[in-house]
Amino acid sequence: MHLVKSTTGQICRSIVLLSCALAMAANLMAQENAPYSRYGLGDVVPGQHIVNRGMGGISAAYSDYGIIGAPFNINMINPASLGNLTNTKNFSNTIFDIGAEVDVRTLKSTSSPEKYKATNPVISYLQIAFPVSSQKMEKKGTSWGLSFGLRPLTRINYKIEQNNRISSIDSTNTLYEGTGGLNQFNISTGIRKVGKGSHKNEFSIGFSTGYTFGNKNYSTRLSFVNDSVYYYKSNFDVTTRMNGLFLNTGIQYVMHLTNAGTLRLGAYANLQQRLTAYKSTLYETYANDGNGGYNSIDSIYKINDQKGKVIVPSTIGGGFTYQSNNKQWLVGADYEMTQWSDYRFYNQTDQVHNNWTIRAGAEYYPIRSTSSSNVYWNYVKYRAGMYYGPDYIRINGMVRNNYAATLGASFPLTTPRSIQSRGEYVTLNTSCEIGTRGSNQSLGLKENFVRLNIGISMNARWFQKRSYD
Repeated sequence: MHLVKSTTGQICRSIVLLSCALAMAANLMAQENAPYSRYGLGDVVPGQHIVNRGMGGISAAYSDYGIIGAPFNINMINPASLGNLTNTKNFSNTIFDIGAEVDVRTLKSTSSPEKYKATNPVISYLQIAFPVSSQKMEKKGTSWGLSFGLRPLTRINYKIEQNNRISSIDSTNTLYEGTGGLNQFNISTGIRKVGKGSHKNEFSIGFSTGYTFGNKNYSTRLSFVNDSVYYYKSNFDVTTRMNGLFLNTGIQYVMHLTNAGTLRLGAYANLQQRLTAYKSTLYETYANDGNGGYNSIDSIYKINDQKGKVIVPSTIGGGFTYQSNNKQWLVGADYEMTQWSDYRFYNQTDQVHNNWTIRAGAEYYPIRSTSSSNVYWNYVKYRAGMYYGPDYIRINGMVRNNYAATLGASFPLTTPRSIQSRGEYVTLNTSCEIGTRGSNQSLGLKENFVRLNIGISMNARWFQKRSYD
């Protein structure tokens, strides 16, 4: 068995291209500041594939098909779609997916004209998927796919300074800082069964499990502002690391409508997680050392590795997609709900509440499934969508809405010949989300954001010997 040279070259070029994008994002890390990430588990990182984000994030019933009738990218939300990975005598597709995002948000105070711009780069996912079903299984209408990878779930990064005046005492300066977030390593699998008869409807089921890990670190530094009297400065610091297993599941059902296209229904459930956590707490007085750091003077209270539980709430979702008979048009919608009222951090609640999100989107593919073309732009996929719902953070009983319009496109990095004859497809996936969290009536901050997403999907016949190239 020989690795095809053209595929190797495509992989190397694609990784170099995305590495440059990630390097530019890394240079922006110093600007990162997300004040609302201090609540709950932090800012939730979008879990959808970049392709799906271009369509408002619809994922429950989505499976990306092209002219060769096989997936070109990995559905990160519903593992049932992995059952569409095929392994036949003429075709076997292996997918390598990597993505990143940069969200540029403008934070505006709802009580003053002050504004602050923050740039937050995040690596979105690194995922590999491949078929594991035998050709004998495929002939009987059963296909089976496997996937594994790594992605972030939440991000915590804020630094907030507050100046107050304590009546008849003195002025104070308080600095709130936080870092951390959750990540997830996953192993996912999906099985599809094609029914018998003229319509050959399909049913798929999938499961995803693995390891969730991360940390939540926050501190509060208080100092008095006085020219004549010196007060010791105080620091309250909490460092928590957490980890545990998770289990997600999903289903999809496909109805091939006679001369009218394909209707796909899907649903998924991310079960509640109980993470094991170890918390270290420190109360101390300190003094600045003149070099930007500080020296501890006295520890007032200190406890290390206090064991406890962190409950991550469950999420359920469902939706549909409809694809035209010539596979040029696809439209769909999703509904998702998360039970944030179950969230606990060492048996403590936070300013979070149950939330839901409605998503809708569409995709247009110029090339028909029954034709071929050597025109590059006929192989570009165009997408648009939107989403709307209340944010999961509720401060002082006030709900902030979270909504955005989305656009996206996938640009082939392979030639039309490779797409048509070999089924090899390397694409540059892009999407853009323009939205808002909160309104002018919200308490605290209104966030306007632009989230730019970029990624690479590599779909190729890896490790297959060919008689000619």
